Amino acid sequence: MADNNVQYASVVFKNKRPARAKKEEEVVYDDVKPTQAARKTTVTEAKEMEEVLYSEMKKPNKSSLQTSDTNGPSSDKEAKRCCLYQKLVYCFGSLCVILVVAIIGVSVYFVSLDKRDKPELKQPKDKQIFLPDEIYNMTNLNNKFNIQVQNLTQQQHNLTAEISQVQKNHDLQTKMKTLGEEIKTCKKQKLNQTLHIIDEYCPKENGSVRRCSSCPKGWIHSQSSCYAVNNPEPKKQKTWEEAREDCKGKSSDLTVIGNQEEKTFVDDSSWKDNEGKMKGFWIGLSVEGGKWKWMDGNDLTNQAWIQQPDTDGQCVTSLQKREWKSVNCTERNGWICEKKALSV
Repeated sequence: MADNNVQYASVVFKNKRPARAKKEEEVVYDDVKPTQAARKTTVTEAKEMEEVLYSEMKKPNKSSLQTSDTNGPSSDKEAKRCCLYQKLVYCFGSLCVILVVAIIGVSVYFVSLDKRDKPELKQPKDKQIFLPDEIYNMTNLNNKFNIQVQNLTQQQHNLTAEISQVQKNHDLQTKMKTLGEEIKTCKKQKLNQTLHIIDEYCPKENGSVRRCSSCPKGWIHSQSSCYAVNNPEPKKQKTWEEAREDCKGKSSDLTVIGNQEEKTFVDDSSWKDNEGKMKGFWIGLSVEGGKWKWMDGNDLTNQAWIQQPDTDGQCVTSLQKREWKSVNCTERNGWICEKKALSV
């Protein structure tokens, strides 16, 4: 052991009560954390130190006082005990130094940490100073933005109304254009019809002079009407609807009889053929809604003219020297057309 490098320290415990001198003094040693140098002691030395400590703790206080008063250790045990004390003191001192260094290091760390955080803590405060101004500016910008949005919304509504009005005007112009075209078409048709009527009633003779008559050529004049009796061959005969369409193509319709004189004329004009192929001529009387009706929408007033029941799908034919007959409208017969005569 290097005893020359270690200073010895002796501790003397004095008892203030002489009567109790024989009482054992208890020595309490704090646990000391061994340093790196203490760990280098061998296992044998550690056991010997434990035995010395145990033996010293059992000795009376008086012997310890006597020993401390002597000039030095007188035995090997005392030397070992002193060496143990030196090591304990060294370990305790090393521990204290380590503890102080640790405290200083922790203090320095927290001081540096505090200095580093102070600028960061000051920065939010600086920002908080300017925050109300920023809020005020943002509020003003928001208000301006809302005003702009309202203005744009109003402009959008105005544009929508204008577009709607323009669309209406465009639709109106389209309708007017269509109506104008229809008027032109009607005028053209009316003009063509008028010219056709003029050509029918007033045909040109010798290519230049027109000579007018009450009825077109091929029509029979009676009272105020003109009649066209169509008596084609059986293959060219027509149903009631087909006969009516043919009359409309001639600017007329199936004949409508208003009095007995006209009925007599129509009956006499419904010629019979010698071969008996003509079974009758369609006139403008049919059943509509369970009633006999003429083409002009009037009801049949003289029920004696037709004795057969008014069944839907039935139409009337006329034939010379025979009463009117109700037959199915799909049968094929001749037909008599009628239109107004021209006053000349």
